[in-house]
Amino acid sequence: MAEPSPGEPGKVAAGRKRNRRKRAPSPVYGAIDLGTNNCRMLLAHRTGSGFQVIDAFSRVVRLGEGVAAEGRLSDDAMDRAVEALKICASKIRRHKSIRYRSIATQACRMAGNGEAFLERVRTETGLEFDLISPEEEARLAVHGCVDLLDPDKDAALVIDIGGGSTELSWVDLAEWRKRGGPESGGRPPMKSWTSTPVGVVTLSERFPEREDREAWYNEMKAYAAGLMKTPRGARAMRPLFSEGRGHLVGTSGTVTSMAGVHLRLPRYDRSRVDGLWMSGEEALAACARLRNLDVAGRALEPTIGSDRAELVLAGCAIYEAVAEAWPADRLRVGDRGLREGMLLNLMRKSRKRRRKRRSSSDETGGEE
Repeated sequence: MAEPSPGEPGKVAAGRKRNRRKRAPSPVYGAIDLGTNNCRMLLAHRTGSGFQVIDAFSRVVRLGEGVAAEGRLSDDAMDRAVEALKICASKIRRHKSIRYRSIATQACRMAGNGEAFLERVRTETGLEFDLISPEEEARLAVHGCVDLLDPDKDAALVIDIGGGSTELSWVDLAEWRKRGGPESGGRPPMKSWTSTPVGVVTLSERFPEREDREAWYNEMKAYAAGLMKTPRGARAMRPLFSEGRGHLVGTSGTVTSMAGVHLRLPRYDRSRVDGLWMSGEEALAACARLRNLDVAGRALEPTIGSDRAELVLAGCAIYEAVAEAWPADRLRVGDRGLREGMLLNLMRKSRKRRRKRRSSSDETGGEE
């Protein structure tokens, strides 16, 4: 048997060492959305052009409770939010390789002590928060529901009803179709957007529920409609909706609650709600069914519960105000929103960085 050459033992040893190396764990991406009513987090792995959720957290903290009247976050509300964020921080620390982003929205924008509260969060939890603008909030909502858009339509209006504000985003699907639509991998162009300073928490606080429920509901709807402005860029899209060439997309808890009521679900089932198409009449019928129930009756609805019972009608009033101004024959329901938009953005940036590194490595190799 021939003796190995002097270089061969080293090659074998190196091969064995490589085989013993553990493959680097798949990176984890995280998104935390601290809203006026809820604190939500998603952790996920990238899968192709999407992602797979590996952990999630959601808690009603009512951070914006009373902020519209007082102009500041209350001590109790801040304490509730910090306790929820401590749980988020502990989940993040379990992962060695993680990229995440944390954002705060309308409650912290409105409150005089919003920035001081986020500094307290950083000190007590280690989480750094970005206080984002209404425009970025609208864009993230659109990014999170791109695959819910119907590329055969010419326009879509994405409705994100939050606790303290409502973001509306008009999307040009006809232009997206010219650019290749979903198959292009590009995002659909936002024609315009607006943020209305009314959400389920602020509206329900301004209009406490009364026995004359129909008059009370109509007052909420009229108030919300009066605050909504149509930006210049959206005006040209009005004919598309009046001619049936546009559709609505709802990305909030209000719309998922409407979907659960419409489906008569015995318990909430995201797989049946996310991506559901409802006709305009079905959406309004779900609102009407909820409107005919008092708080106790709404709490007994399996997909509403006590956490949403007091707020869901304010959300329905906002939805109806939008639907009357922008009529459409169909509504697409999305159980998703800012967190999904953040995750996709993080993964997209990660891809771009890797492509740049590979390109730089190729150029260096060629020069050597």
